[in-house]
Amino acid sequence: MGLIKKFPVYAEKIPGGGIATTTLEKVLHYSQACSLWYLLFGTACCAIELMCTGASRYDFDRLGMIFRATPRQSDLILCAGTITKKMGPRLRRLYDQMAEPRYVIAMGGCTINGGPFYYDSYAVEKGIDHIVPVDVYIPGCPPRPESLLEGCLTLQEKIKRQKLLDWQEK
Repeated sequence: MGLIKKFPVYAEKIPGGGIATTTLEKVLHYSQACSLWYLLFGTACCAIELMCTGASRYDFDRLGMIFRATPRQSDLILCAGTITKKMGPRLRRLYDQMAEPRYVIAMGGCTINGGPFYYDSYAVEKGIDHIVPVDVYIPGCPPRPESLLEGCLTLQEKIKRQKLLDWQEK
């Protein structure tokens, strides 16, 4: 009965059972949103808050998010910390190694727009969206684990709402 509440379906009572109808697209996106496997790309202090979110107190696992150590098994990159010009090509290579559809969450002021290094450093990238397309931005310095959880829930809702071939337009 819980499945019927999750999807906008037509349910009809039949003696001895029931029938629920929905589209294959909604089932696929719901199952993908509830089983995101993520790759950590932490380069500075935001990565500590990122690790706290995966630990027992905040527990990413309850959202169906499982850490993977390789980009070939991941469909989400969580980027946290200062991205330097030398790290940019490595981040792009990891992103390209991921299977489609793939998602990116940018966490922290340094990742989103260069942070305090925006004006004074020639070596810092002025935003991760110059390297890879970003799906969810989480501002803060560093953002709290609750903010990261909210960003992940926002991404899950975005995945559930997308059309089947939307990811090919990226």
